[in-house]
Amino acid sequence: MSEILDKAKQWLSSTFDADTQKEIQQLINSNSSDLADRFYKNMEFGTGGMRGIMGAGTNRINKYTLGRATQGLSNYLLENVKKEQLKVVIAFDCRHNSKKFAKIVADVFSANNIKVFLFEDLRPTPELSFAVRHLDCDAGIVLTASHNPPEYNGYKVYWADGGQIVPPQDSGIINEVNRLDFSEINFNANENLIEKIGKEVDTVFINGAVENGKLATDIERNNLKIVFTSLHGTSIMSVPDALQKAGYTDVHLVEEQRKPNGDFPTVKSPNPEEPEALKMATDLANKISADIVIGTDPDCDRLGVAVRDSNGNMKLLNGNQTMVVMTEFLLKKWKNEGKINGNQFVGSTIVSSELVNDVARSYNVETKVGLTGFKWIAKMIRDHETMDFIGGGEESFGYMVGDFVRDKDAVTATLLACEVAAYAKQNGSSFYEELLNIYIRNNFYKEHLIAIVKKGMNGATQIKEMLSEMRNNPLSEIDGEKVESLSDYKASTRTNLITGKVTNIDLPKSNVLIYQTESGTRIAARPSGTEPKIKFYFSVNSPLDAKENATKVEAKLDAKIQRIIKEMKLS
Repeated sequence: MSEILDKAKQWLSSTFDADTQKEIQQLINSNSSDLADRFYKNMEFGTGGMRGIMGAGTNRINKYTLGRATQGLSNYLLENVKKEQLKVVIAFDCRHNSKKFAKIVADVFSANNIKVFLFEDLRPTPELSFAVRHLDCDAGIVLTASHNPPEYNGYKVYWADGGQIVPPQDSGIINEVNRLDFSEINFNANENLIEKIGKEVDTVFINGAVENGKLATDIERNNLKIVFTSLHGTSIMSVPDALQKAGYTDVHLVEEQRKPNGDFPTVKSPNPEEPEALKMATDLANKISADIVIGTDPDCDRLGVAVRDSNGNMKLLNGNQTMVVMTEFLLKKWKNEGKINGNQFVGSTIVSSELVNDVARSYNVETKVGLTGFKWIAKMIRDHETMDFIGGGEESFGYMVGDFVRDKDAVTATLLACEVAAYAKQNGSSFYEELLNIYIRNNFYKEHLIAIVKKGMNGATQIKEMLSEMRNNPLSEIDGEKVESLSDYKASTRTNLITGKVTNIDLPKSNVLIYQTESGTRIAARPSGTEPKIKFYFSVNSPLDAKENATKVEAKLDAKIQRIIKEMKLS
């Protein structure tokens, strides 16, 4: 505890402003247990960048942790990108302090003689990814904490290709940041190097989204009734305009959630993965007999899609289901246009459904599978520039259509989801029926995610111990099925637990474990890169012979997942 107190006292020096010093002194005086959580570690880059609770301290998002990250990034750019004038672009979302933080970040870049394009107001994260390449920038920053609670904010770094940073840039930037003292941050802005941007970029971005997401000329778009909610976030700046431009005229917004608000007052969590977050939208859909509901998270990179099931009830699909249907729709379009020639691929991740691999294989298209996070899908595009990237996604409700944006993009993906629904409707089918058709041709895959919250220093230790136990004492059976393999992405090994054979995994190291049984049941475990959680991903599958039996098969798979959760003592 004395080490933490020493770190805290450093924040009482003249390097830090009076308000920060006062906040820290009050915590020291009150002997607050919160002090340890604020100083036991430095804020780190995870799969989604740097994200945390706002407040004073090394383990908080504030002027100084953001300033230090930006100074380190500035130093890295100046040392490694040899150009006469370096350029960055900065965007921010609806969260508390996002606009203020964005200006602080712009100040530091400009103080280091780096040209800054700063969005005049909140904008979706995918527009930032687009703007990096559109404005020929060397890096980009977005201030956002995605779907985290209101007390959070964050900082995501993009490279010149529009994708989030990956090796070797990530470790290089982190090394620069870690060697900096807070006193070395240059906050003295050069306002001549800060240029506000807005509508001129919006227009090109929305045109690009429509071009990539509007996929056929023979779709009766005016016959699809859509309910859309921005969940108080940034998508209100782009999605309604994109839908209108694409020709969707029967669009109904959830007015109570239309206005951007960092408190997210109408939901417990602004997370489109959760049915509760979309309840106002699905209630409106039932009231007006809408065909599809779409809701986006605060920074508009992920989307939740609810459609009518076989009984006419609104059903929130999971990210794997949405990804599979949209990928098949894209593949069918490419095939019908005669563009599949063996030089195409789709992207997925190690914790996403293997069904997408089966679907792509049926079109003779490769699925490249990377670690969790869209930065790895962006890296696939960069590493395979001679190949055509069709689309890709991950289980966490993100999707990317083509490569004009190099991150998950709820603007373009919203259009694609509506294209699928509208095309299916005019052909006597539905989004959900298209999913069932995929299950019949392959298997009915059912996935489930649970996230266990473990806060603070003790929580981090508990997460480490849980993964260590799963790694060192592997399960031999899962729900009566013999475990065939354990993939340890931290050790880069895949062990056949039946034969003992060990093979190498050719991916960057990551603290992820995946068990797989002989029958195809999968359990993945990993710590969240952005929240104090450990996540468990379950995937089970079974044949489906007819649409009429879908409810029965789904219930059987749901029961199987619950047995596994109980067996692992996670409930």
